[in-house]
Amino acid sequence: MICDDAETFAAALPPMRAVAGLDLGTKTIGVAVSDPFLSVATPLETIKRTKFTKDAEALVAILTKRSIGGLVLGLPRNMDGSEGPRAQATRAFARNLDRLIDMPITFWDERLSTVAAERALLEADTSRKRRAEVIDHVAAGYILQGVLDRLSHLKGA
Repeated sequence: MICDDAETFAAALPPMRAVAGLDLGTKTIGVAVSDPFLSVATPLETIKRTKFTKDAEALVAILTKRSIGGLVLGLPRNMDGSEGPRAQATRAFARNLDRLIDMPITFWDERLSTVAAERALLEADTSRKRRAEVIDHVAAGYILQGVLDRLSHLKGA
């Protein structure tokens, strides 16, 4: 079930189940997961992309192992807010994945998430080699934390 907004996504989430966030790149998929209380995002791992079937198998294995209840995909909008080819590819990935998994899926504007992740890694004095290894799942953590913060705001409203 693909949800167009945070409210619909929140209503569709099963109680006390973690949520996963994805940073979809052309070569890798960064994966982050939340705690069951939906308060903290933790970068988990980076999957090397090959083809959709293999990518989906790797994702489904993570989602199943961790009892994930919902999925957030970073939507790479242009700086003016429009959607280009990468955003369309992300939406297509979500539609294909939706056929394989039974959980709500939503999108989160990921503009500047990689920049924020890079800045945090630089501040932590992470080596260039290590930054290259972890940047995608750290960016996924930023994407997921944005959604978690929005969901907590919805609960408080």
